[in-house]
Amino acid sequence: MPMLTEAPPRLALFGAEPAFAEPRHVGAPNIGDRSRLLARIETMLDNRRLSNRGPMVGEFEARVARVAGVKHCIAMCNGTVALEIGARALGLTGEVIVPSFTFVATAHALKWQGLEPVFCDIDPATHSLDPDQVEALITPRTSGILGVHLWGRPAAVDRLRDIANRHNLRLMFDGAHAFGSTLDGHPVGGGGDLEIFSFHATKFLNSAEGGAVVTNDDHLADRVRLMQNFGFTGEDQVSALGVNGKMNEMSAAMGLTSLESMDHFLDVAGRNHAAWQREINPVDGLDMMTWGPAVSTNRQYIVVDVTAERCGLTRDHLVAALRAENILARRYFYPGCHNMEPYRSTPPTGGYRLPHTEIVSRRVMVLPTGTAVSLDDIARMGQALRDILCHAPEISRRLAAPAESPVSA
Repeated sequence: MPMLTEAPPRLALFGAEPAFAEPRHVGAPNIGDRSRLLARIETMLDNRRLSNRGPMVGEFEARVARVAGVKHCIAMCNGTVALEIGARALGLTGEVIVPSFTFVATAHALKWQGLEPVFCDIDPATHSLDPDQVEALITPRTSGILGVHLWGRPAAVDRLRDIANRHNLRLMFDGAHAFGSTLDGHPVGGGGDLEIFSFHATKFLNSAEGGAVVTNDDHLADRVRLMQNFGFTGEDQVSALGVNGKMNEMSAAMGLTSLESMDHFLDVAGRNHAAWQREINPVDGLDMMTWGPAVSTNRQYIVVDVTAERCGLTRDHLVAALRAENILARRYFYPGCHNMEPYRSTPPTGGYRLPHTEIVSRRVMVLPTGTAVSLDDIARMGQALRDILCHAPEISRRLAAPAESPVSA
């Protein structure tokens, strides 16, 4: 580390102006062609079709299915409802094996359907379900496996499918991060019995709010469509239990506009990813996640592993210092679902032992990117990051002195 001067560090934690007057966010929405969006909204208003499977929803479903390489896409009001309906359509019961290192909606969707999430440890290299650990958790009550394509990186699809087939289990994937990603040239979407996408505003491709279930199974697609629309099979005929999970036309208009700009979003994500690599690679103690040649991701996330012993700051202290500069880094997915309620209060006997999940959740930091972040922003954020690490001892003392408040996850 460089020699420290006696002058107070020129950092916001020590009273200086923040590096950015306005916050730089992880997941600021990507916005497509506004004129195209407004034209679609005008058409929607002229047609007086706002919901109930309007023409824009149908077009959006067809285009998503093509990108995902699947036969069926059923657009939903959000990704969480897509998970819930997907789990119910698969007939899952009892226990479902799921990673703890994921957004809590993955587990909540199962619990909300009366299922018991059984939390499994991850492969520390990929941050996804460890197939060896999955097999060890199967019991007579296990009905399915729910894998997560975390950070847009496809999970161990082939191995999980093999385990599911050998044990007669249903296989489902949460692809909330992974729309547009591929594995060995195959798009994410057709690896399980069904998969879900999120098109929330923070996602690489958004419909402001929305999600989808995708599948190649005709019967499953029919079940999902039935459940998504109150169980209606005719104008006044209800044939099954269902809820209102439909996407509305306004969201579909935003989704279609986003799809038209998808190549641009991918280009910017790749550009920003390369720029962040140039900023981070020379910094001792910070290691940016990359992917092998078989994987192509949408590069929605800039994921950094923080080794405190090398860089001089814990992940939490580094995130706090960055946030003071209006660089709103995030500590996904701390502290792991198994350490959140209601799961923390009702663990299995002896509690969950997920060492890789707990280590990774204490070390991972995610940095701002997306079309709202420029190359100049990244250069300035990289400089701020280096300035912070140059004053690691002072920052550690400053942040450790009072009782620490948790950094927002």
